[in-house]
Amino acid sequence: MTAVDPGRDVTYHRFRFPADLHLGTADGVAAGPDGLVLAALADRVEHTDPHSGDTAGYDSATWTSPVVPVGFAAAELVPSWTADAPPGCWLRVELRGWAGETATTGWYELGRWAADDTTIHRSSVPGQADGAARVAADTLLVTGATVTGWQVRVTLLGRPDAPAGPVLRTLGVVASAGDRTGSGTPATRAGAPDGPVAPPAPRSGAAGDAQGRVLDVPRYAQRLHAGGETRWGGGGDSWCSPTCVSMVLDFWGAGPTPDRYAWVAPPAPRPVVVHAARHCYDHAYAGAGNWPFNTAYAGLHGVDAFVTRLRSLAEAERFVAAGIPLIVSAAFSRGQVPGLDYDTRGHLIVLVGFTADGDPVLNDPYAPDDEGVRRTVPRAAFEAAWQGGSGGVVYVVRPESVPLPPAPAQANW
Repeated sequence: MTAVDPGRDVTYHRFRFPADLHLGTADGVAAGPDGLVLAALADRVEHTDPHSGDTAGYDSATWTSPVVPVGFAAAELVPSWTADAPPGCWLRVELRGWAGETATTGWYELGRWAADDTTIHRSSVPGQADGAARVAADTLLVTGATVTGWQVRVTLLGRPDAPAGPVLRTLGVVASAGDRTGSGTPATRAGAPDGPVAPPAPRSGAAGDAQGRVLDVPRYAQRLHAGGETRWGGGGDSWCSPTCVSMVLDFWGAGPTPDRYAWVAPPAPRPVVVHAARHCYDHAYAGAGNWPFNTAYAGLHGVDAFVTRLRSLAEAERFVAAGIPLIVSAAFSRGQVPGLDYDTRGHLIVLVGFTADGDPVLNDPYAPDDEGVRRTVPRAAFEAAWQGGSGGVVYVVRPESVPLPPAPAQANW
């Protein structure tokens, strides 16, 4: 591992299954060939989908992680996972905070996730707030507790008559300290012009590992869809996140096959993006920008995918140098980042490389056509918009055969 980069405290820890089954507490789950599965003696529960009113019975089992210390006072925690949840199946993901030997928060639901929308309506769970913490869709915000460690619990649910059961492959959490500006809550991640944002504090991150390297990620414009399908978050003007995920999946040759989006009618201009928007959509906040829902969607396509936070563009360069594009979450006002001439409180963009001088090269989906997607922006201004807007959030999406770069001493991947 390399030395820790300057900046705030960030750690990421992940469990891989079935190898890590023994590290936690299993209640009704078993090791399958590809991950955790429902055991024969799983419990039976009933669940009513609040978005449809439909009630169904499910076999239910849980895996609870050990307490994972982070070594600092965490202000925000974001889980992510990869899994299979075929028709009739879904997952519930929960988090709680610890300090030393004591749980300092209760359990909070960070997502009810299904691979499609035929079983339940995939959603975050609004209205969770108390004196210790509150949930902002996909993020647990610590407000009144001391949290120096975390514990995650996942529940696998499947109808008894489902042709196949759920499978959990990976489960991770990124924890970060709170010395950043901006919010970047999912409800603001529309990817369209919005109200102005106060400029965040500048960050340091000198050019380094990937100067002059630009990855050949295909260019997809979300605004091509602005006059078409309006379900799943309002249409193309709001589909920055699934458009970015589609670009990166296709870069790896891992996108869905045409038969999976043959239902899109009319099919123009790019049905794969409509498919991604539908399958990333969060029915609670009515948008397609839920961070872990997007990486979970990517993970359905045979790739590894997770959400983490990076401290600087210097860290991001390590991924580009390793051949891995990153999907980054930023917020900025018109004029704050030359070349990005609009206001947004939250927007997803693919970082595809760097110029010889170290400036970021982007595939920005908020463009009128594919030709306008590729943009080069000043390094310091973009780094400030990314770090201040989301605290350095990235989606890491890559085949397992492509190694991650060496992690820093305080590992955040």
